[in-house]
Amino acid sequence: QVQLVESGGGLVQAGGSLRLSCEASGRTRSIDTMAWYRQVPGNERELVASIDTDYTPNYADSVKGRFTISRDIAKNTVYLQMNSLKPDDTAVYYCKAVARWGPVERVFEFDYWGQGTQVTVSS
Repeated sequence: QVQLVESGGGLVQAGGSLRLSCEASGRTRSIDTMAWYRQVPGNERELVASIDTDYTPNYADSVKGRFTISRDIAKNTVYLQMNSLKPDDTAVYYCKAVARWGPVERVFEFDYWGQGTQVTVSS
């Protein structure tokens, strides 16, 4: 089992910045990719950014150049630095950890989710 605890959400004016953190605990050695998603009521959860164990990042087009995902493997923590925030960035942000284990010929995979943190950007 892996537990994820997010922090850093809040209310900010447009153009401002926030930094989200997500700390993993439990069977952290099985964690491979970590990611941030966001969801607005009535919409599907969408990928914001992800980062692998080799620190390769991946971003949604809507946040490229504004958001930066980083990871401290020793602290089992992933961060999302959000700059130049827009009202359209308002959402609940969720942290996800992808755990993978097993032999090469049969890899098991499971997604763990945090409880979410609200980010509200006022115009």
